[in-house]
Amino acid sequence: MDLTQEVQAWIADDPDPKTAAQLQQWLDSKNEVELRASFNGFLQFGTAGLRGPIRPGPSGMNRAVVGRTAAGLVAYMKERNLTSVVIGRDARYGSEDFTFETAEIMSGAGMKVYILPRPLPTPVLAFATNELKCDVGIMVTASHNPPQDNGYKVYLGGTVDGIHYRGSQIISPTDESIAKKIDSITSLASQPRGKEWTVLGEEVVHKYVGITAALAQRPGNLKIVYTAMHGVGTQTLQHVFHKAGFPQPILVDAQAQPDPDFPTVAFPNPEEPGAIDLALETARTFDADLVIANDPDADRCAAAVKDPNKGWRMLRGDELGVILGETIARTTSKGILANSIVSSSILSKIAAHYKLEFKETLTGFKWLAKIDGLTFGYEEALGYAVDAITVNDKDGISAAIKLAQIATDLAAENKTLLDLLDEVWARHGFHATEQISIRLTDLSQVGVIMGGLRSNSPKEIAGRSVTSIDDLANPSDGLPPTDGLRIWLDGGIRIIIRPSGTEAKMKCYIEAIAKDSATAQTVLDQLRAPLKELLS
Repeated sequence: MDLTQEVQAWIADDPDPKTAAQLQQWLDSKNEVELRASFNGFLQFGTAGLRGPIRPGPSGMNRAVVGRTAAGLVAYMKERNLTSVVIGRDARYGSEDFTFETAEIMSGAGMKVYILPRPLPTPVLAFATNELKCDVGIMVTASHNPPQDNGYKVYLGGTVDGIHYRGSQIISPTDESIAKKIDSITSLASQPRGKEWTVLGEEVVHKYVGITAALAQRPGNLKIVYTAMHGVGTQTLQHVFHKAGFPQPILVDAQAQPDPDFPTVAFPNPEEPGAIDLALETARTFDADLVIANDPDADRCAAAVKDPNKGWRMLRGDELGVILGETIARTTSKGILANSIVSSSILSKIAAHYKLEFKETLTGFKWLAKIDGLTFGYEEALGYAVDAITVNDKDGISAAIKLAQIATDLAAENKTLLDLLDEVWARHGFHATEQISIRLTDLSQVGVIMGGLRSNSPKEIAGRSVTSIDDLANPSDGLPPTDGLRIWLDGGIRIIIRPSGTEAKMKCYIEAIAKDSATAQTVLDQLRAPLKELLS
């Protein structure tokens, strides 16, 4: 089938007149550039579900692609006698359309369908999957991706194909099984559609709020600035703080309400340079004690503090992991602490100090969520589970109220979050970590870069000898295989290089351990430029 025939066949099957008309206009005007961008293969379904640009055709996020994905998911569900689904959404462009496209396909297949009442944080969907005892949860979100993107996360509620999911995101080989079913859907028009579903009331949200608020029971009077980064976190976080008796956070007005254009940030991700500048400006204006930020779907949590030496600064994801992990470890007599392989090794030492079990997983909360009995888990990309029983996923709302409680308790002792960090560094040595991200023009570059690193591995970096390299595609430590390299340099410096799972990016994670921050920071400064060159 040539391109024109492929486009015509897609138009005939497209349930959305707007995207069908756009494709027809490109066809009539012979706009081959746009057509080839839209027909560059079907949007890949993986453990992160779908994620990509909003555009017509099989290569973008649109009703036709979402509908076929839902139909493939139905086929997967029917093979396993899964009969119920709850669907949540953020406030991005297309999220509501994709929600009801999914509902129609699921209803037409005879599934019991629930829909969350309005755009809500991803943790509320993860909570609802378990609370309603649903077999499947679907969250329409692109999380912290750029404004032109949307996505589709899939959760499973029980034990499926021998994997105990309990309301967590899918892992391999589940994604491959679903992807095969999606590939087998050749016509969306032939799929039956229904209108039988239940739009839930606020009860499920109120229950989530009540349980999450109970994580903090000693309110104080700290002035906390909060930004939702133009996402859906504000209302839910305000309800949690109110229910817990904490003062209402000072909102960053320009970023408090959902806005799919994300007008004040280049990328709606607290990790990105400049993303929380408005929050820091607000903190200075109000002489605040703490800044808390969520990403747009509020499953990640970031924080900024007043550093006596540097002024306001963001805490690194690992620093926040130390603060939460140390505090939780102090108050539990048994349990499991866990983090991903790209996170700092400090949590393993905290666990050993308090005689708690420690586990390490692959990158991605989908792996941390498979640990039965998880007490606290985190990944350095601002994902934290402080109450995995309630939400078996990263949760930026519960992490925010937990952090507010920790800062409040420390203030009562005339201490700060930085004082707590210093206590941990004094005990275990300073653990300096940094992530370097290199944006790529397309995903095909990932294979070229990783292939080059494997075939021509570096012998030294920044004058430091490479002592060993672990190819994570063939791991020797019992972890599942993944695309990445773990490089050890003399002095115990650890470097991990891997592609992003959700964007066209290469990521590099560095950890250097020293007796003080200045020494460790010097090492990071020496490594930064050579590593960027290695990835380019």
